[in-house]
Amino acid sequence: MIPYSFHPEAEDEFATAALFYESRIAGLGRSFSAEVQRTISLIREYPDAGALVRPHVRKTLVDRFPYAVVYRHDPESVVILAIAHARRRPGYWKRRK
Repeated sequence: MIPYSFHPEAEDEFATAALFYESRIAGLGRSFSAEVQRTISLIREYPDAGALVRPHVRKTLVDRFPYAVVYRHDPESVVILAIAHARRRPGYWKRRK
């Protein structure tokens, strides 16, 4: 599988969303984290399968949760640009490189 890394703001978004879900229902944050990790694994295996949203930037929806993993596929790796809520502030992550 292709290696990956998080943009620092994406890593914060992931942690914040997981804590939010965990605060609502015990175990839900862990479920969210598992679904995001599963999505990242799929991206790493098939990096060109996500929907193209900008040149060189794609997104893949997370099952069971209203989130998308927004990423850039570089020649040697995948960079996660955002763990973006699907219904809030569309495109806020576009300034991230």
